[in-house]
Amino acid sequence: MRAAARSVPTRFPIFPLEGALLLPGGNLPLNIFEPRYLAMVRDAMRTHRVIGMIQPTEPERPSRRRAIYRVGCLGGITSFSETEDGRYLITLTGLCRFDVVEELTVATPYRQVVADFARWHCDLAPADPPEDARPRLLAATEAYFRRRGIETDWEAVRAAPLAALVTSLAMLCPFAPTEKQALLEAADLASQGELLITLMEMDARAAQAGAPPVRH
Repeated sequence: MRAAARSVPTRFPIFPLEGALLLPGGNLPLNIFEPRYLAMVRDAMRTHRVIGMIQPTEPERPSRRRAIYRVGCLGGITSFSETEDGRYLITLTGLCRFDVVEELTVATPYRQVVADFARWHCDLAPADPPEDARPRLLAATEAYFRRRGIETDWEAVRAAPLAALVTSLAMLCPFAPTEKQALLEAADLASQGELLITLMEMDARAAQAGAPPVRH
């Protein structure tokens, strides 16, 4: 996967989706049903099999293209199936984060960008987060999941490699879109792990103060 990231194109389609976080090495399942995104997936499957996941920065408005963050993550289509009612079920595997250089004027119904990967070369050979962060991360995760009523296989969580655990938790936890973007833009896995712990601990402090959970 890391070798594949070295040969990705710098022009590709983007899928602006609020609250969806794809990180390098993570797997994001998607249910594609809008005509413009069905066309996007078909074209991607015929070419480089990549799609850039990125978040919009503003609410959806009729007849207006939503502004987007300048940082996203390129994903390779690693699983594809078509349902009887014409939907596509795909999995994107994160390859490398990117900076948007330019959004192109295109005839396709979906959006396309030119991207720069230079700032994110660390994604191609990521350094593992320090193991001494594991006890704090596990403690914060157990408390967070308990408050949120999230069930999981704790034996598998405790046995998971720390890098994979940080990536999976960052993608799966129901953080606000701005918090997900902060996780995406954190410098490396160690920074993502520290931010992940901070976000969970902030949630705990809000709960102790009697504040309602943040709605996502």
